[in-house]
Amino acid sequence: MAENTRRGLFTLSGITGMLIATVLLLSILAFLTIKGIAVQREAITKPYDPTPVITNLDAVKKISKDNAKYDLTKR
Repeated sequence: MAENTRRGLFTLSGITGMLIATVLLLSILAFLTIKGIAVQREAITKPYDPTPVITNLDAVKKISKDNAKYDLTKR
């Protein structure tokens, strides 16, 4: 068998690669955490209002192609 002579401590398969992978994973974690906090803040300031759906249920037909065009903002 041939010996692997291309090994190195500071190559992409060594410490450098491990550090790149760690930084990449931590940056993805930070991005998703920040986006999750932003979504939660938006949900707190603008909660879901089911009133338009509940008050206009007579306008929705059970089987109709018009349901795709149904506007929930009309009251």
